[in-house]
Amino acid sequence: MKPRLVDSLQLCSIRGSILHHSPFPTSLSPFTRPSTSRTFTTTPQASNWLAPKRGHTQKNRKGRCRVPTGGSTRGTTVVWGDWGIRMRDHDRRISSQQLATGAEAIKKRLRGERYRLYTRVAANTGVYTSGNEVRMGKGKGSFDYWAARVAVSQIVFEIKGDCHEQVVRDAMRLAGNKMPGLYEFVKKGDPPVMGLTKVEAGVTLSDMKRPRIKLPADVKAKRIPASTLGNLPAASLSAAASP
Repeated sequence: MKPRLVDSLQLCSIRGSILHHSPFPTSLSPFTRPSTSRTFTTTPQASNWLAPKRGHTQKNRKGRCRVPTGGSTRGTTVVWGDWGIRMRDHDRRISSQQLATGAEAIKKRLRGERYRLYTRVAANTGVYTSGNEVRMGKGKGSFDYWAARVAVSQIVFEIKGDCHEQVVRDAMRLAGNKMPGLYEFVKKGDPPVMGLTKVEAGVTLSDMKRPRIKLPADVKAKRIPASTLGNLPAASLSAAASP
């Protein structure tokens, strides 16, 4: 029997029919390219808190940190975890590298423990700088790094898990040493903070929003000079002593 000659066109059709009727999955075939489409899932993709998704398409202004002038206490208490670390001196701008170093210090200290770390800030502000010994003008500069504006008394990290409190305190202390500023250790259930004042021990939000601080009666009486007490009538003295 003579061998049958097959041209290139018939060979391609034979290969296509073999691939079409192959019992193996198409992803294992060397003639197909693996699919890069994301399968359906209800789990959201993990976002990067050290850099925004949009990138630095537009140059950000330097800006200022948020100042709660209306008496807001948002972001000053522990929400998701059991312990947290809070900024306590004044607002500042922390770079993404410094935040990553603080988070890495917590992970190294709690290695082997069962915990979960929550981040309450995100580095979404671009910082643009010029080189050294550059004259003034000629633009804002090139992109340098991402940073986060952390307001005063704002929670930075939270931890939840089966850990001892002293171990978590030590981990938070190490993280605070790695980042600029002064920090304090807080627990879930601690009172909120308005500015630098903790809303506790009889201090309410309405008292903090008053234009003048409401002082006790004994403090009011001590502020009145002794030379004027004899010249004041009895009605004025009783009004000054009343709260």
